[in-house]
Amino acid sequence: MPKLYLLSLGCNKNLVDSEIMLGRLSEYEICDEPNKADVIIVNTCGFIESAKKESIEAILNLHEQRKKNSLLVVTGCLMQRYREELMKELPEVDLFTGVGDYERIDEMILKKTNLFSSSTYLQSENSKRIITGSNSHAFIKIAEGCNQNCSFCAIPTFKGKLKSREISSIVKEVKDLVKKGYKDFSFIAQDTSSYLYDKGQKDGLIYLIEEIEKIEGIKAARILYLYPTSVSKTLIQRIIDSKIFVNYFDMPLQHISDNMLKVMRRGMNSEKLKEILTLMRNAKDSFLRTGFIVGHPGESDEDFNELCEFVKDFDFDRISVFAYSKEEDTAAFNMEQIPFKTINSRLKKIEKIVDKVINESFKKEVGKRRLVVCTGESSEGEFFIAGKDLRWDREIDGEILINESECGNLEMGQIYECEILQSVDKKLIAKALKKYAD
Repeated sequence: MPKLYLLSLGCNKNLVDSEIMLGRLSEYEICDEPNKADVIIVNTCGFIESAKKESIEAILNLHEQRKKNSLLVVTGCLMQRYREELMKELPEVDLFTGVGDYERIDEMILKKTNLFSSSTYLQSENSKRIITGSNSHAFIKIAEGCNQNCSFCAIPTFKGKLKSREISSIVKEVKDLVKKGYKDFSFIAQDTSSYLYDKGQKDGLIYLIEEIEKIEGIKAARILYLYPTSVSKTLIQRIIDSKIFVNYFDMPLQHISDNMLKVMRRGMNSEKLKEILTLMRNAKDSFLRTGFIVGHPGESDEDFNELCEFVKDFDFDRISVFAYSKEEDTAAFNMEQIPFKTINSRLKKIEKIVDKVINESFKKEVGKRRLVVCTGESSEGEFFIAGKDLRWDREIDGEILINESECGNLEMGQIYECEILQSVDKKLIAKALKKYAD
């Protein structure tokens, strides 16, 4: 069999697209060593400057490693966003494609031609896909594109407007995966809470939740990337009432000061944001994840200090903070920029606050009993089995280290009731008590 090496960069939405390409190239043997591959594919990220640099460096590095007569293919967001420039500046690459032709990757390689469809690819009901990284969890992409108009974000310029998958298509994919043993699902899109807006339906996620709940065999599900203006209290309450969807609330806020929320074109003031967050926080066993941007044009010292106080005071479980990145084709690009030195100083200050908040979240878990999915060998080596809290998303929320078991050898992908014994360096140490059964 010919060998394939695929590098997927950026977000888990990119990962789903990469898994679609793997499904189309099932006649290839997947290998971990690029120097042995006949075909090398890089699925790039083009969101912010640091991601662009990472993508370019990865392409050049793989070119250095590739064997003679192999094929180097570059696809994804970076290519879609900078198509003309990169095709001129990367003679090392054999084939180029953007974000519209993931299901035609086999045709593209066979014919050795570049492909750039005018529209963004939306997964179909019959798409083949090879899940990677887990035998129990899968990401399910429910839509593509975004209708929002945030001042700092260029995604709509290369991903296009929101396009929602049909519920029937999503349900079929989940049912097929459940038959293969998958039981844990994360539903994703650029803006999940706008799902079905393009079809004239508000709170479309509620209809999706109702259909997913009918599928037997699912142990947990969660929704990622909620957007403040498209999240309703009705939707939040529906998630809280669900027996399948965990109370996992992932809503990037970007800021909390009313001034900055207006400058960033976020469409909601801080008072309403706090109402929504409080409803989420008060849910039983809730888990809150958010993200903030520091140093966006227009951010005063007062705005930044207000953000710091909010991060200290509100009880988040996980927080990501990013330095503002000046991006072409955004409203903020032509605004008066804040000096890099100021941005860096603010970032360091808020990172210390965030670090303390996250540590406290881990410490609060000690003594509790949680349902934990075994995920494999831990980052600490063979003496621990790695797991994740069933509420958590895969990989990003932390690691549970299981070093004791009252139920024999632990099976990968199996769910166990565990007692959390310790919190050490943003990792939880736990004892498995019994295998979970409904």
